[in-house]
Amino acid sequence: MKKQDILIIGSGVAGMTLAINLAELRPDLSITVLNKTKKGESNTSWAQGGVASVWNHEVDDFEKHIADTLDAGDGLCDPKIVDIVVTEGPTRVREMIEWGARFDKDLSGSAYDLGREGGHSENRILHFKDKTGWEIQRAILEKGSDYPNITVYENAFALDLITQHHLGMVVTKATPDITCYGAYVMEKENHADIEPYLAKVTILATGGAGQVYRNTTNPVVASGDGISMMYRAKGTVKDMEFVQFHPTSLFNPTGEKPDFLISEAVRGYGAILKTLDGKSFMEKYDERGSLAPRDIVARAIDREMKIHGWDYVYLDCRHLDADGFMRHFPTIYAKCKSLGIDPLTDYIPVTPACHYICGGILVDEYGQSSIQQLYACGEVTCTGLHGANRLASNSLLEGMVFGQRIAHHINGRIDDYKILDSIREWDAHGTTEPEEMVLITQSIKELKEIMSSYVGIVRTDVRLERALHRLTTLHEEVEQLYKTTTPSPQLGELRNLITIGYLITKSAAYRKESRGLHYNTDYPNKLPYLDHVFL
Repeated sequence: MKKQDILIIGSGVAGMTLAINLAELRPDLSITVLNKTKKGESNTSWAQGGVASVWNHEVDDFEKHIADTLDAGDGLCDPKIVDIVVTEGPTRVREMIEWGARFDKDLSGSAYDLGREGGHSENRILHFKDKTGWEIQRAILEKGSDYPNITVYENAFALDLITQHHLGMVVTKATPDITCYGAYVMEKENHADIEPYLAKVTILATGGAGQVYRNTTNPVVASGDGISMMYRAKGTVKDMEFVQFHPTSLFNPTGEKPDFLISEAVRGYGAILKTLDGKSFMEKYDERGSLAPRDIVARAIDREMKIHGWDYVYLDCRHLDADGFMRHFPTIYAKCKSLGIDPLTDYIPVTPACHYICGGILVDEYGQSSIQQLYACGEVTCTGLHGANRLASNSLLEGMVFGQRIAHHINGRIDDYKILDSIREWDAHGTTEPEEMVLITQSIKELKEIMSSYVGIVRTDVRLERALHRLTTLHEEVEQLYKTTTPSPQLGELRNLITIGYLITKSAAYRKESRGLHYNTDYPNKLPYLDHVFL
């Protein structure tokens, strides 16, 4: 049993920004940060494009950034949250720079080189080459190491939140004041060792859930752990039907996973989407062409592929400045070259891949969830910023803003909370080691096929009904396996991913319209009113 004042599950931009801000405010608090694998392995570190922020006030302003975000969100953004993130964003970015994060300067070296991505009306994307997330992750981990009251654990996998249920009470959605007291954590070096980590306040910052689909740009750790734990604890999740597929992952016939991302910044730099016979096609779908928001571009590519029976379309970079391309996108250039593709003379084959979950744990403007003493921040949440579709490069900004806001909110309340004196140990009685790993690996493959075939970019009622039927059977099989075998990281992730699949599919079945990232051919039009799906 381990006790700490603050337990942060996840060490990406949101979790570490929170830890650093709270450590500065309260050096007397013990702060524990859990990494499911090694330090730096997070969704943050895989973010290529950049962070959106109003920087050049001569041509840009908050109103433009707010308008772009609301437009992308297709009516379902919370205007108050959009205003908070956009207006507080530049201060948080400056703070990140003070912590050591580097962003590219223009050729003069006197100003930041601001990029532009789909859905943005101005150049406002700060970036570090084509690996901005990696640079931010490096900076926050180094900054976090400066504080003696921050302890970062590697290979620590949170299995479930500790609530009144673990004190012998019956907890349902209707239970008033469900309270979180920490989490049961598997120390993966010896996964039979599962310990309660007790805390005054717990924060879920576990990132996304892209591994629920066959094709995804997300790292293997993105298994939806935080959302799944929240749902099992009877907390509220929201808008899970809105799954963002990045339009341009690199088509690789070798089946390399995760899919390599061709950043939207490449289209912002001037690249054009084309059919396999070399014709530009995005103008048929949106007047902004290849710079339309991601939901429109992904659906357009999906349609072209289905009409013609193609596995991919082309991204044409051949007309771009060679030196500028290699300077801005060295990682992308090197990856393409390693596959025999020269982006400066050849088309890049691209295909959509799952990229971001816009729904998640419902939180308020201070990151508070529906469960007492439990906060959440980053991709695991539904703050109201993204609505029905995330505007490119708003996610890193959201993590920075909410990390800081949560730290200040906790600081004003932490002294009113207490750590539990004790909790029952994890009950592993009667369980055994799984005799056949194939039961886990095959279930993961089956789940990915169900979600990719039936709950992808384009949906129908029949597909969703079939997916729910298949998922119900899969859930029953895996829950039985979970109850009768010793938990392992693989089994824990499978259990979480099945929960994510169910939440996405159930939410999609509830929405009888097409809006943002959710497109159902049985309901191609928008409803005359706005509505959210809560589960």
